[in-house]
Amino acid sequence: MASIALVRSDVIVGVDTHKDQHVAVALDGLGGRLGELFVPATAGGYATLLAWARDHGRVIAFGVEGTGSYGAGLASFLRRHAHKVIEVNRPARQADRRLAGKSDTIDAEHAAREVLAGNATNVPKTADGAIEAIRLIKIARDGAVKARSKAMITLKASLVTGGDELRAELEALTDHKLVLACAEFPDTLDDSADPAAAMRYLLGTLARRWLSLHDEIKVHFKLLERATAAAAPELVEAFGIGPDVAAEMLVTAGDNTDRVRSEAAFAKLCGACPIPAGSGNTNGRHRLYRGGNRQANAALYRTVIVRMRWHEPTIAYVERRTAEGLSKKEIIRCLKRFVAREVFALLPEPALLRIVERIAA
Repeated sequence: MASIALVRSDVIVGVDTHKDQHVAVALDGLGGRLGELFVPATAGGYATLLAWARDHGRVIAFGVEGTGSYGAGLASFLRRHAHKVIEVNRPARQADRRLAGKSDTIDAEHAAREVLAGNATNVPKTADGAIEAIRLIKIARDGAVKARSKAMITLKASLVTGGDELRAELEALTDHKLVLACAEFPDTLDDSADPAAAMRYLLGTLARRWLSLHDEIKVHFKLLERATAAAAPELVEAFGIGPDVAAEMLVTAGDNTDRVRSEAAFAKLCGACPIPAGSGNTNGRHRLYRGGNRQANAALYRTVIVRMRWHEPTIAYVERRTAEGLSKKEIIRCLKRFVAREVFALLPEPALLRIVERIAA
């Protein structure tokens, strides 16, 4: 809040959020503590918190922890009532918490003071539009992909302990042929004391589960493909960026894409910004930022790898930078930063997303 001249009658509220209860602490514009409040994490509790905050004076902003989890409902409620919501990170356990202690009221006061000092400036995602729908579809798809992989791993690990005849019959098959062969095994077990019969029953169960998940993933992918194409058609069409990568980039930015102030800020959000790491003779060297959204960073990496193999301008760039003495790792870092810049330029404006939502409705 450094850009705003506050007076004592102004109010900053910090909120420590939990599943069943939220704790709020109010500060005046000069940092004086006005009070604390415990409310249930319900619509009625949100209304009580807002009325309590207004009773103390003109509310400037709410600093809320966990706006993407336990604090999502409160943040949405406050936005609907035209209040400024700022996302506050939880205190670092090795630093602030070790010195100041740990309690819900301490964390809530920390959130309020971070806003008052201007250290917390992040605008939370609104999570109320087409990109939030993409996020939920992606969760369904990613969960099914993980379950399918686990089913295959378990099937192969179980087959290793099978009889010699069964292993000779199945181990030489490719993954898909293995699944199809095992799916023909019986789905009932007549003799539960026979290990050979139990093994075939297990393999058949896992194979049918794999096939069911495989079909489910196809459905999720079609939904994801349609949703990303509607929300950001230019992004999906970019070289090396398909529905999956586009979805990850959109989810990282959120429905209110204008909350990311610049392409440099987006690169940092994706963990693809250069950090100075030089000293003395190595001055001028950089490394990547180790924070940010690691799923978004992995999506950038996949795009870079595809372009290094098939994209002629990228291939030429790699050859030129290699001749200049850069390692492959350093070149990939440069390319991820470039792709982050390109993706940021292709993110849809919030107004366009609202049009997409009205058309879909």
